[in-house]
Amino acid sequence: MSSNFSVTPWEVKGKVDYDKLIVQFGTQKITPELKERIKKITGDLHVMLRRDVFFSHRDLDLVLKDYEEGKGFFLYTGRAPSLGMHIGHLVPFIFTKWLQEKFKVNLYIEITDDEKFMRNPELTLEQTRQFAYDNILDIIAVGFDPDRTFIFQDTEYIRNMYPLATKIAKKLTFSEVRATFGLENSSNIGIIFYPALQVAPTMFEKKRCLIPAGIDQDPYWRLQRDIAESLGYYKAAQIHSKFLPPLTGPEGKMSSSIPESAIYLTDDPKTVERKIMKYAFSGGQPTIELHRKYGGNPEIDVSFQWLYMFFEEDDNKIKKIEEDYRSGKMLTGELKQILIDKLNKFLEEHRAKREEAKELVNTFKYEGKLAKEMWNKIHE
Repeated sequence: MSSNFSVTPWEVKGKVDYDKLIVQFGTQKITPELKERIKKITGDLHVMLRRDVFFSHRDLDLVLKDYEEGKGFFLYTGRAPSLGMHIGHLVPFIFTKWLQEKFKVNLYIEITDDEKFMRNPELTLEQTRQFAYDNILDIIAVGFDPDRTFIFQDTEYIRNMYPLATKIAKKLTFSEVRATFGLENSSNIGIIFYPALQVAPTMFEKKRCLIPAGIDQDPYWRLQRDIAESLGYYKAAQIHSKFLPPLTGPEGKMSSSIPESAIYLTDDPKTVERKIMKYAFSGGQPTIELHRKYGGNPEIDVSFQWLYMFFEEDDNKIKKIEEDYRSGKMLTGELKQILIDKLNKFLEEHRAKREEAKELVNTFKYEGKLAKEMWNKIHE
């Protein structure tokens, strides 16, 4: 397996060495001491924190200091809408929900229907708006607080953001944006301006903003951190997650454009079973006899990694699964079946909540407590 890897905001290649990535990006590792500090406030730690799925940060210590001193903070995340969301897309939202629940803070979720339209020549604005609606249902289904959450589409909320976005845009140079977002001279001018809109929500409140996201998104926020203080705001803080590996192996990350790499939130139980059994990369041996003798390797086994990172929260159970798989007592097919059962239970519950979300869209976008406040506010 190649030791070379590449992580950019638009592409992840190879088997990522996360310790090396921390050094490359100049971020900080989430230490045991920092986890204890969080646990002191929250009472417990989310499984993704306990197991280092969220492993790196910028200024998380300052966010906690602000909270401890009564200044507070707020959360911001977002979504470029697509035809369908997969399991990997939910990772930051599920963790963000936990943060909101524990710290009782406001959350702003930007739905970038404009960016999706401008970056994809084959899509119409009507299509990206429809994607936005469908994705919003999946986001609401995660279970955010309707009074403390504002979900907004750029094409709808632009009037309220535009004065602030122009101030941000004036601070950003074309060369900086081109390098950070991978733009070309042939890129349309909408994409060139778009980063100003992505930065704007980090300044929705005069508090420190915490952004939970994949580590590949970190370069975007360096631009914000370069200009924030000159506009009278805090530098955005971040907490970074590792990538839930694609079904096809431990390299890269899941892609909506490669169906065999992902489990979609719309996949039915039979589809889930077929995909896991057929595509989930195994750390097992070629034959049952060899597997019983030598055991499997959970570090490269995708089914185990999904259970470890997301689907088996019980530390004792995941330890037993790992021991049984390493020893050869548990076969690859048995490990895959555990994941299939967990996945289908999760997706069944998610789909039920998604149906209920249809009645809540207006609350999160227009009528909830925070949503009403935001529609009455022009960001200057």
